Amino acid sequence: MSDLPKYLAQALLYGAFALFIGVFSSWPPYHQLQPDQALIKLSIKHHGKLIAECRQRSAEELAKMPANMRQAADCKRERSPVAVEVDIDGLAAYRHLAEPSGLSKDGASTVYQRFVVGAGPHRLAVRVNDDARIAGFNHQREEAVTLVAGHVLVIDFQGEGITLQ
Repeated sequence: MSDLPKYLAQALLYGAFALFIGVFSSWPPYHQLQPDQALIKLSIKHHGKLIAECRQRSAEELAKMPANMRQAADCKRERSPVAVEVDIDGLAAYRHLAEPSGLSKDGASTVYQRFVVGAGPHRLAVRVNDDARIAGFNHQREEAVTLVAGHVLVIDFQGEGITLQ
């Protein structure tokens, strides 16, 4: 009989906790965007080109090396940084040079940026350079898009081209 107050107190506390969770799971209301806005997300994870061309080893060099280390090509691991530019409606919206990850700078370069814009027609220009040996940009895409309020347009770099999804 003496355990009844403990059980009642425990049930009361669990009920208060459940009520607290229930209230704050839906209040106050949160809206990511205003009713007349849309979102453009730039999300790129890309390995830049190698900084230098592979060098072919001579037969004499290969003969001096241990048998398990004999590879005809000598390639540096370092990759090019990835330069990204985004213009929205003719105005520069984003400029970034993403360095490759990793201790040897041989990993992927990563870019993530959000742009909240008004719903309606927009002109997008996206430029990417993933090769430090080339001046300017080796990948470009310019397109007119119409964004619906509350929707998200994702700019990505897949394989050899810029995609808008």
